[in-house]
Order: sequence, then C-alpha cells, then structure tokens
Amino acid sequence: MSAKKLADFSVYLLVRVLICAIQSLSLNACESIAKRVGWFCWHLLKLRRKVIEENLQHAFPEKSQAERDCIALAMWEHLLLMVMEIAHAPRKIRPTTWQKYSSASQLTEVLQRLADDRPTIIISGHLGNFEMGGYLLAMHGFPSYSVARPLDNPYLDRFVNHFRGLTGQFMLPKEGSGKQIALLLERGGTLALLGDQHAGENGCWVDFFGRPASTHKAVAVFTLSGMAPTAVIAAMRRGGPLSFEIEVAGVVDPEQEDFAFGTIPLMTEWYTRQLETLIRRAPKQYWWVHRRWKGQPTDRRELRRMRRAQRAA
Repeated sequence: MSAKKLADFSVYLLVRVLICAIQSLSLNACESIAKRVGWFCWHLLKLRRKVIEENLQHAFPEKSQAERDCIALAMWEHLLLMVMEIAHAPRKIRPTTWQKYSSASQLTEVLQRLADDRPTIIISGHLGNFEMGGYLLAMHGFPSYSVARPLDNPYLDRFVNHFRGLTGQFMLPKEGSGKQIALLLERGGTLALLGDQHAGENGCWVDFFGRPASTHKAVAVFTLSGMAPTAVIAAMRRGGPLSFEIEVAGVVDPEQEDFAFGTIPLMTEWYTRQLETLIRRAPKQYWWVHRRWKGQPTDRRELRRMRRAQRAA
C-alpha cells in the first residue's frame, strides 16, 4: 500500500470511529456538544473569522457587531450539529419514521411536478442541512441526482456516496457528466443542485446580498434547455436537532405563458434572489465560512448587470 493510500485509509478509519462515537450519543448530547465546540471555534480558535466577519458585514450592514457575532457563533453550532445529524440519520429517519423528523407542508406543488413525466430542477444552497434535504426528498419516493466533484480521499468518497444513495440520492461527477445529465432530463429525472457556488470570472455575475457574485451558468441552462419546472428549497432546522421543515422559496415553469426568465442571466437572478430570501429568514443556518464573493465582473458584464437592475427597478 502506498503512503497516500495508507494516509487516506487512516483518515477514513478516523472518520468512521468519530461517526460511531457520535451515534452512541443522544441527540440532546450532540446539541450540547455542538454549542460548546462552536463557542470554542468562534471565540478561541477564531476559525475563518476574518472571512465570516467580512461576509456578515457586507450582508447585514444594518446589524450591530454584537448581532453579527451572534449569527457567527450560531452558524458554528449549526455546522457542527449538521454533521451529527447526518451521522444519526440512517438509524433514525426511515420510511416509517420520517414524519417524526420533518415537515413538508410547502412541498405540495413541487411534489406534483415531480410526479409527472417532465424533468425537474431542485436548487438549494449552503443553507440549513442541505445533505438532509436530498435525503428527505428521496425518502418521499423521488430519487434525485446531484453534481459534485469527487472527494480526494477515495475511501471517504465511497462512504459519503453510500450515505447519499441510501434513500435514492445519486451523484454525478462535476467533470464529464454532460451526456448523463442530458439523458436524465430527457427521461424526466430530478436534478438537485447547489446554486450558491463561486463560478470564477467567466460565470454569470448577479447580485447576492447587494454584491456581484459569480454563479454557474449551467444551473439556468438545465432549466431552460430542458424546459424543466424549477424550485428553490431548503431543509431548515426547526426546534431541536434532526427536526426539519422543507421550505419552498419559489417555483417557476418555463412552459407557462407568464414565464419571464427565459435567459441565463434572468433565470440566475431569479433563483439567487429566492436563495437570499431564505437565508435572510435564517441567517444562522447559512455557511458564512465560504468565500461566496470573489473578484469583480468585467466592465462589460458589470454594465449589463447595472442595466438589468435599472430595468427591474
């Protein structure tokens, strides 16, 4: 066994041991640990503190420093509890018990779309417990496919994909999966995507919390090319751990006569606004640790963005 394989397998074993330890704890104990470790990460380790403070200052300039610090601390608690919820999910959330842990009263229209033979696009973000969102959607009997870059550690990659596939959530590689996605949409499948990932300088630049953010064009392309009904949703924690409400920010259908988002920029702006609305409702459950805003659009793109904003106003 090579040194890299040995290192990868050692990390995998460590993760499995950690998961076993988490599964041996009660959910209340997990919540208590998440709060204590979250406080440690924010106040003592100061992990990603500069990035978090900059993001929150730009997103919520109207809030006081104390309010933004409260959001940051709660975010760390949320991230840690999210990991523990994922560890507990396979043992607790089953077809006979999912109603105990989640509510999906807002999903009626989305489920109607999923039940017909047309493709459906589900857009979420680094908000709430997005891993549980796909897990619960599949638990309702609607398998979905997501696009992601494989993990560098092959042992962890197989383990994570096994978890996702337990209820019917399958992964497609980020590179080279174009034909698979086209076939999936042609067959009326469901594609679940994260809509708040940085896309580099060649992405579609749209406003996100009042700042230009580069966004992947492919998300809008799938909706428009597949004429696919598209919903923006999030699995938000309500109350204690492993208790979720599936919130729907909006649903659009390219085949409806009043559909007004027929270009990539317009469609991207629409779902980005929906995500921002959900985040504003629960900012403590968003990943402020990642650099969503990087770089600046070119003058040509900035001019187009300003013109669209003026027309919208």
